[in-house]
Amino acid sequence: MADLTVYEKPTCTTCKNLAKLLAERGIPFDSVDYHVAGLTEPELRSLVAKTGGSPRALLRRREVTAIGLDADSLDDDGLIAAMVEHPALLERPVVVRGDRAVLARPIDRVLELLGDQAIA
Repeated sequence: MADLTVYEKPTCTTCKNLAKLLAERGIPFDSVDYHVAGLTEPELRSLVAKTGGSPRALLRRREVTAIGLDADSLDDDGLIAAMVEHPALLERPVVVRGDRAVLARPIDRVLELLGDQAIA
């Protein structure tokens, strides 16, 4: 099992670029295609908590419009429920290492999690 877990959509250009960056640095990672596997409410809550932010910070605005969701009227619990029901609402890629996570947009944000590995 790798030290990093990347929550991604494999067809996403940003996700592909992140995979390339990690491969170039020789950093193994586990991949979770959350569009296929989905996320449970506890999994999503844990992911949000590890970012230190709110569900709104991980909300993919483009998808909100496509789905027709009134995200502004939802509290955190409502946003999490919507994201569990519609995985496309979760911004990507989200990278987890231990008890921390970052939204890797731009992909260089992953370096915040890598510490000494970032300069390998």
